[in-house]
Amino acid sequence: MISKNTICLWYNGDALDAATFYGELFPDSGVKAVHHAPGDYPDGRQGDVLTVEFTVLGIPCLGLNGGPAFRHSEAFSFQVATDDQEETDRLWNAIVGNGGQESACGWCKDKWGLSWQITPRALTAAFTDPDRAAAKRAFDAMMGMRKIDIATIEAARRG
Repeated sequence: MISKNTICLWYNGDALDAATFYGELFPDSGVKAVHHAPGDYPDGRQGDVLTVEFTVLGIPCLGLNGGPAFRHSEAFSFQVATDDQEETDRLWNAIVGNGGQESACGWCKDKWGLSWQITPRALTAAFTDPDRAAAKRAFDAMMGMRKIDIATIEAARRG
């Protein structure tokens, strides 16, 4: 059954590769269905993979092989809450190490240009600390990071 709300992500012919990568990396993720084009279209031929139904952390997605006209941007990202440094490192290293690139403050892009925020729960807890000075120290520490270092965030929070 098709979800009432599905995120549609545009790819240039490699939606199945991306969906397979996400399915192997994240829990509660995987390829659900692959649909082939019933006829030729501007950037493909009959029989090519046209769409891929998949989930990322339980979120229904549709990968559309629409061609090179549109690219992903930082205006859309998946934010993934991690429980510890090991999980943070594993996800970050998998995305960046598979042709992706680092960005600032826990953001990175995968090799398809899709943005990810690998956000430890400890960082969110630090930002929402009722002690606003502690929250600011944690925030300031994060501003100099690429991948989030939980120990550094917690040390800054403590002062």
